[in-house]
Amino acid sequence: MMIKPFLTALFVTSAQLLITAPASAQTDFTPTWSKGVVWYQIFPERFSNGDPSNDPKVTDQNGAYPFDDTSPFEIHPWQSDWYQLQPYEQKNGKDIWFNIQRRRYGGDLQGVLNKLDYLQKLGVQAVYLTPVFWSPSSHKYDALCYHHVDPTFGPDPDGDKKLMATENPLKPETWVWTKADMLVLKLIEEVHKRKMYIIFDGVFNHLGAKSFAFQDVEKNQQASPYADWFMVKSWRDASKGTSFEYNGWFGVKTLPELKEDANGIVAGPKEYIFNATKRWMNPMDKGASHGIDGWRLDVAYDVGHPFWKSWRAHVRSINPQAYMTAELVFPIEQTRPYLSGDEFDATMNYNFAFAVHDFFVQDATASTATQFDARLKELREAFGPGVALNMQNLVDSHDATRIGSAVANPDGKKFGDWGAYFNWSQKSNNKSYNARKPTAAQLQKQKLIAAFQMLYLGSPMIFYGDEAGLWGSNDPDCRKPMLWAEKTYDPETFNPDQTQHDADPVAFNLELFAWYQQFIKLRQQHPALRLGTFTTLATDDAQKLYAFRRQQGSDDVLVIFNRGSQPATFTHEVLTRNKYRNALTKKKVKQVTVPAMDVLVLSKK
Repeated sequence: MMIKPFLTALFVTSAQLLITAPASAQTDFTPTWSKGVVWYQIFPERFSNGDPSNDPKVTDQNGAYPFDDTSPFEIHPWQSDWYQLQPYEQKNGKDIWFNIQRRRYGGDLQGVLNKLDYLQKLGVQAVYLTPVFWSPSSHKYDALCYHHVDPTFGPDPDGDKKLMATENPLKPETWVWTKADMLVLKLIEEVHKRKMYIIFDGVFNHLGAKSFAFQDVEKNQQASPYADWFMVKSWRDASKGTSFEYNGWFGVKTLPELKEDANGIVAGPKEYIFNATKRWMNPMDKGASHGIDGWRLDVAYDVGHPFWKSWRAHVRSINPQAYMTAELVFPIEQTRPYLSGDEFDATMNYNFAFAVHDFFVQDATASTATQFDARLKELREAFGPGVALNMQNLVDSHDATRIGSAVANPDGKKFGDWGAYFNWSQKSNNKSYNARKPTAAQLQKQKLIAAFQMLYLGSPMIFYGDEAGLWGSNDPDCRKPMLWAEKTYDPETFNPDQTQHDADPVAFNLELFAWYQQFIKLRQQHPALRLGTFTTLATDDAQKLYAFRRQQGSDDVLVIFNRGSQPATFTHEVLTRNKYRNALTKKKVKQVTVPAMDVLVLSKK
């Protein structure tokens, strides 16, 4: 979660995986199953509305920005023009940015269940869900609790709320299983039936201001059983003339931070977090096979290392193969303590995204192939081979400009300049940012980037809808409702100020989907692309050509990218010593010429 930018910026043996690594690299502490898998990130509220009967009401927004749960409200039309204010929105007299935050599209768990076949068809192997726990916002990083799924994600919101009211949150033995909770267990089961994996988003730095714990503290002050859970600076005391003051995450008062000391998060909230962790990893004590397969940890940099070390031990005691990935946007040295074997297995690999953006997205300010290769090598060797295979190689997310809009905005701010880029790439902050549909030439950049994700070493992660052609500037525009082939969408004609431009047609991009699918399939067919070694073959800066080799046993794959505007030739002694075929067409290859802005994959298999 990045409401505000950061202040800074299959066990595989060593014989099977010969990635060059520093002598000091640690032994492999990462899970087997997560090495080289294809991830798919889902923002549930915007993915698919599988059950309109559970659609949230305006009162479900109580406590969420922009703090308006009384103005006219409707579930927003899924296929409507993104920037067009709907009639119900016009009645409150506020601008588009106010109203986008109030919108609810009705995405839910049934919608995710309904689309598992779609994910399988694409070739996805693992799913990361942004928060599903009870919360008044659309993004759900302001949790009311960690031990219940949001009632509006399940089939009986009113019934679930009544059931939850019977609990004592301090006593896990009183925790009930709501219908929404049961539906997420069904989702986990269905994911596992398909030989896929699923992880949840853990937001353990803060709770929402409307959470059970903070509400009790606000009401009862020092007398609350949760009085020691939060970073309280002063209590309400008329005799002393003091008011109730506390720390909110990055100053956001709706996100009261959990209290920490030298040992990490203090005993009360720590015990609660540990109990909630076990609930989703070993539901009803049925065994770890019935629970989630791991966690993505929100704002990991804002929780002390002692807590993560203790929590990892707890997680691994439940499931020794659990996967833990951290949200970090730090340089290598600042990241290293988190990836030393006693905290996380990987990160959301924003450093990979920064390098990819600089080489593929930028034009006049692009890095050279030599510079690109050097940055990748440094990242690949930074934390050991096990971590390298587990890193979630993303190019965008729910907290960043979609790749479909990034390619339409080259030579502005650099993605790696996180804070500056974050604000520059928000249409709400930058009226000149191009939030229009990418052109065919710009889309070709996205295709090359997608191919690179699938052919490079690590675990590629797709943000929902990228494969379907979704575009959008930074938050909130990166969180548009998913494009589905069976739906007909209104074209985008509205600007944020409600003036209009020529129509940008909106529809599921079958060609782009087929491109992603093709390279994911290639990855599944070749062990070398999933788990193999990586060797650079060429960094031709003049031709803007980058070539590498992936090998695993007898599987041998050559990959040649031409980032230039002219056809590029590739010659190398490996071609004279071995016979290769085009990995997609199966035709024999004698001479290698790669068209402009294209990629060629050769296989010896």
